[in-house]
Amino acid sequence: MKHPLVLTLLLVTLAPAFAQDAKPIATVNGREIPAIYGDMAKQTLLSQGAPNDANLDARAREALINQELLSRAAIDKGLDKNPRLVAAMEMLRREQLTKAYLEDYVKNHPVTDAEIKAEYDKAKAAAGGNEYKARHVLVKTEAEAKAIIAQLDKKVAFDKLAREKSLDKGSAKNGGDLGWNVPGTFVKAFGEAMQKLKKGETTKVPVQTQFGWHVIRLDDMRPTQFPALDTVKNEVRQQVEQKRVRDAITELRAKAKIE
Repeated sequence: MKHPLVLTLLLVTLAPAFAQDAKPIATVNGREIPAIYGDMAKQTLLSQGAPNDANLDARAREALINQELLSRAAIDKGLDKNPRLVAAMEMLRREQLTKAYLEDYVKNHPVTDAEIKAEYDKAKAAAGGNEYKARHVLVKTEAEAKAIIAQLDKKVAFDKLAREKSLDKGSAKNGGDLGWNVPGTFVKAFGEAMQKLKKGETTKVPVQTQFGWHVIRLDDMRPTQFPALDTVKNEVRQQVEQKRVRDAITELRAKAKIE
C-alpha cells in the first residue's frame, strides 16, 4: 500500500498543470488547495481501500490539509533541496507524463474490432485442437525416472509415486495431477511427449526438461474448451492495447540517440 504522504509529492509536482477555476478545497495559511487535488486525493484513498461513503470528501480534505502543512514545513526546513527528494519528485513527474503520453497514444490509435478478432483467432490457433489432462512425476536424474517407470510396470499406483517422489510439490500433493491444459502451457519437450500418449498411457522413457526428468501419464483429452469472443473481448482488447504501448516505445526508441 502506498503511503498517503506520497500524494503530496505528486500533487506538488503536478500543480502547474491544473486550472484553478473551481472553488479551492481549502485555504491553509493563505495557500489554496485546488479542487482537483480533492478529486485526486479521493481516488488515492479509494485505491487504498477507503470506503466510498459520505465521509470520503471530508477525509480527502483533511488528508490534503495535513499534507499541505507537512509539505510546507519540509520546504521551510529546506528539505525540498535534498537531492534524493528532488529526484523522487522528478521521477513521479516523469511517471505521470509517461502515463499521459501512453494514454494519448492509445486514444489516437484506437483498437478496432478487426484487430480484436485477429488477436482472438491467433490465441485460439495457438491453443490447438485438443487439451490434455495429465499427471507427472518429476525427479532429478534419469536413473530415478527409469526406476519410477519400472515401479509403474509392477502396478504401483502413479498417484502414490507422485506424492512420494515428485519434486513438483504443487502437483505432487494431488498425485501429480496437472489439470486440463493445452500443450503450449508446458515446455516443448513435455508438451510434445504428452501429445504422443494415448488416454491412460504413460511415457515408456523419461522426458528431460530444464526442470529435471519427467514420467508423464495422460489421463484424458478433449477438444479445447475455448471461450467465445464475446466473453473475453475486453481482455483481448487490453492485450492489443498493451501492444500499442510497446509500439509507442519502439517508435520513440527508433528515433532516439541512445548512448
